[in-house]
Amino acid sequence: MADRRLDAEYVLPLRWSEDSGLDELTDYLREITALVDVTVVDGSPPPVFAAHASRWAGLVRHVPPDPSPVANGKVAGVLTGVRLARHEALVLADDDVRYGEEELRRLVGMLRHADLVRPQNVFRPLPWHARWDTGRSLLNRALGADYPGTLAVRRSILERTRGYDGDVLFENLELIRTVRAAGGREVRAPDLYVRRIPPTARHFLGQRVRQAYDDFAQPPRLALELALLPAAIAGLRRPRLLLAGVGAVVLLAEVGRRRHGGARVYPPTSALWAPAWAAERALCIWIALLRRVTGGMPYAGRRLRRAGTPAAELRRRFARPPGAA
Repeated sequence: MADRRLDAEYVLPLRWSEDSGLDELTDYLREITALVDVTVVDGSPPPVFAAHASRWAGLVRHVPPDPSPVANGKVAGVLTGVRLARHEALVLADDDVRYGEEELRRLVGMLRHADLVRPQNVFRPLPWHARWDTGRSLLNRALGADYPGTLAVRRSILERTRGYDGDVLFENLELIRTVRAAGGREVRAPDLYVRRIPPTARHFLGQRVRQAYDDFAQPPRLALELALLPAAIAGLRRPRLLLAGVGAVVLLAEVGRRRHGGARVYPPTSALWAPAWAAERALCIWIALLRRVTGGMPYAGRRLRRAGTPAAELRRRFARPPGAA
């Protein structure tokens, strides 16, 4: 088995309030530890943490997050994993990401020529809400790249930047922008499909406004989404235009479905769900705006006002000489 192992560290930041998925995750960790060293940074409450420690003893390195003033617990978990990492190549993955051996080997191999690699998540299985959210992924793919729940990154680039801002909501975008701003090379791998287990329908519904709030980190996209609802209301007086808009969303999503061999993994009906997602975002972005003007988005008992740091600000920050004010 040793000759199969990769020179990489798999970092899994975790915070669970209950353990309904423990058996499945444990089986996955057992598989993945045959390929890489694994560090689980577990911010779960003490009784849940203790149950995990007992279950994973001898299987993975299981640690609590370092004490940290940052508001975003996932960032605290990632930075703890970076500090403890035994390898230069790091695979950061949410607890619902499921790599196969082939995908993991390819990802780590790509990191030899990059500072950060962004693969593509794909939901399996596909309940209705996973199909709904797949519409978002397809539109992202058509317009650029999606934001997965997993990234590969070099430890040295995060040591150079001293991590990334943990007081923002859209932590993956913040990490990507930080690496770019520090001169790191990002490689997008939209044809590297990594399975993601969909959340429960209840959890999915509870995330709609929070995910819309992320777009305050992307002003052009924010402006477009804020325009959707007024355009739809105006379109009620001209149904043909409204129907044409729906058709355009479907066609754009279909472009995303077919790019980079996506037709192999996305069902033929996937693009038809994109208008439903767009309608959801047209409503939720205005609720997110209300959250913004009333103090920020609730998160883990706090409010986060910032979704992300502007890329220009990060570039200025890393262009300063060391020690400059």
